[in-house]
This record gives sequence, structure tokens and C-alpha cells, in this order.
Amino acid sequence: MTTLFISDLHLDAERPAITELFGRFLREEAAGADALYILGDLFEAWVGDDDPSETGAFVARELRAVVDAGTPAYFIRGNRDFLLGEDYARRAGMAVLADPSVVMLYGHPTLLLHGDTLCTDDVAYQQFRAQTRNPAWQAQFLAQPLAARLAFAQQARAASKAHQQGLQGQGTMESITDVAPATVAATFAQFGIDTMIHGHTHRPAVHELDLAGHTRTRTVLGDWYEQGSVLRVDAAGAELSSL
Repeated sequence: MTTLFISDLHLDAERPAITELFGRFLREEAAGADALYILGDLFEAWVGDDDPSETGAFVARELRAVVDAGTPAYFIRGNRDFLLGEDYARRAGMAVLADPSVVMLYGHPTLLLHGDTLCTDDVAYQQFRAQTRNPAWQAQFLAQPLAARLAFAQQARAASKAHQQGLQGQGTMESITDVAPATVAATFAQFGIDTMIHGHTHRPAVHELDLAGHTRTRTVLGDWYEQGSVLRVDAAGAELSSL
């Protein structure tokens, strides 16, 4: 049996082919897995569980079918869907995990996180993240009409794109939007484990690190903008591949 890890699907109505690919992945592979972990940014944007989008309804139906078939599904909120709440999670059958969380993976403790907290060199983003994770800010935001929240999400995406274009113009895009090595090392030390899985950076790879004389493994999941990306883990090892 296999445990599956995915992240950064960024599902929305503008990319129906990827939503359909996700549905096939759920039906053809996830339904027979030990567990499915979604490490954030399942959706391109999420402004509240009252969002009536067909994409959200489709994902909830498909995920619920997988869970009902016997595969537990776990979700860590990302930077695009940090407002996904317990109401939607219940509809989809997902259990929401804290970011970060340590899970036992075939007898091996493994740290799971979305990955944005590792990108500490992007100071502007970390400031935005701190603001939007504040419970008071979230309560105030969710109290607004749906149309206002959708408009805010559109503005936030435009601001994020402009921020990235500015970094590209400065020649710092690759370094600032990737993880900070010192933060990665500190996170490994904080949790005292040797395996980490995350997404967010859209740089799929398996990194073997020598930290304080110990080998640590950091696996980065890929995004689903053009194709799928999945990490398959079983008792014998792990494989990161594209769909």
C-alpha cells in the first residue's frame, strides 16, 4: 500500500483540464491508497466556505467519495486557501492538520508543511502572511459580502504577480521565493527529525542535506499548473513523479 502527497494544484474554473486530472487521480489511484495528504493550495483562491463555485463542489464530491471508499484524506492550508474552514473540510471528508505537523509514515516520523514559512527571505510576503493569519483579521474578512471577498482575492493575486515581477526585475526572484537554507536547518533542528515534505515553491526535487553531521531529506512537491505531481511513499521508499 502507498501513501500519496500532493500540493499546489491551484484549482479554479479557468483550468478545467487540471480539475479533471485531479478527479481521475482521486478515482484511479487515491481511492486505493493508505492515505492522501494535500499540503496546501488545493485551490487558486478560497474566500470562505460559502463560495458557491462548481470547482469547489466537484472537489468536495470527489474527495468525499475517496474517503467513503476507505482512504483517509488530510489537508494543510496553503497561502492561497488559508481560509478553507471546517465546514468545507467536513463536506469533503478531509481532516485539517496544523502547519506544520509531524506524522508517522511507515514507522518513520515525518514533518509535513505547506512550505511558505520556510521562505523567510521574502520579507514582504511574510508580513502579509502574518496579517492574514491573524484570527481577528480573518473574522473581519469573512464577515464581508462574498462579492467583496472575491474582489479582494483578485486584487491579492494581482499584487502577488506584481511582487514577483518586481523580484524578477531585481534578479532576486529565484533566491527570495525559494526556501532559506538557515530556516530549513532550524526547522529540522526544532523538530528533531530527518525527513520533511512540503510544497509551495513549485520546485519539485528531493534534497539530501548534511546538517550537523546527520543526513536529512527534504522533498519538495511540484505544482499542477501544467501537469500533476505526486509523491508516493511506501514501506520500501519514496518516488516523486509527474502525472
